[in-house]
Amino acid sequence: MAARQVVVVGYDGVQGLDLTGPMDVFAGAQQWVARTGSEDRGYRVVVASVDGAPFRTTAGLTVLPEVTLDEVAGPIDTLVVPGSEITVVEAYPVELVAWLRRRAGRARRVTSVCTGAFLLAEAGLLDGRRATTHWAAGDRMARRYPAVTVETDPIYVRDGDVVTSAGVTAGIDLALALVEDDLGREAALTIARWLVMFLHRPGNQAQFSAQLASRYADHEPIRDLQHWLGDNFGAELTVDAMARRARMSPRHFARTFTHQVGVAPGRYLQQVRLEAARRRLEESDTPAEHVAAACGFGSAETMRRVFVQVLGMPPAEYRRRFRTT
Repeated sequence: MAARQVVVVGYDGVQGLDLTGPMDVFAGAQQWVARTGSEDRGYRVVVASVDGAPFRTTAGLTVLPEVTLDEVAGPIDTLVVPGSEITVVEAYPVELVAWLRRRAGRARRVTSVCTGAFLLAEAGLLDGRRATTHWAAGDRMARRYPAVTVETDPIYVRDGDVVTSAGVTAGIDLALALVEDDLGREAALTIARWLVMFLHRPGNQAQFSAQLASRYADHEPIRDLQHWLGDNFGAELTVDAMARRARMSPRHFARTFTHQVGVAPGRYLQQVRLEAARRRLEESDTPAEHVAAACGFGSAETMRRVFVQVLGMPPAEYRRRFRTT
């Protein structure tokens, strides 16, 4: 059987890693097939542009496409639409959007990286679907395309045969997930090791850690407390206890922390604990009650309530869906 054809769309101003990250994953998959003697048909990656002329990435890399979009022959297994710093769709080649309208629906699966989701949305491919994009462009996308349910927290979102991913490196996670679908988990983990990645992140993992989703404070006592919480989230902590550690009165501490960090101290601590619990559930078989105790939730029931409230699923379901080892 012919190799699966992966078509990567290129254009002037494309983000380099949006383009090359998924390409390297599929190339790694082809190497895995060859090295293991697998009978799988593997992949053939084709870069295509509107006119076949060289195009430049945002970093100044010049890429020579193999074919024009209209010269793409045979069935498309996976279509990859990388993003750019452009979120004004009118700035993209109109021929590119028209080609997506004609051909994307015939691909086995359609994917986008970062703001490439804008191109899919403009072509009508995301109407009635859930999708994600770079966190900084989510509001803009939701306003322009009200028929699309935009979710800016996950690093990638699957909705049927359409998979959209968040900014830049999330495209690698997306490609690894697709390879895992096709070739199995061992292949995806081997490629991740070749790329010196820490496995690959599950799709609904947040685009940010709790610390980055908020921000580090300018005020040194608050910033020092944030660093300390990163290692001591399992301790029995109250707002008063955090205030004492910051050497501030509780009222002044709560007001200053919220102003500096962007969320209230109790909410921030919950985010840090939730992130720690998610990692443990993804990476180990540790019983939920032990995870809850280690992460400062006090009880498995308290942790369960937080998971359901924030993630929409209990810890057991989260582990079942996103276990990575």
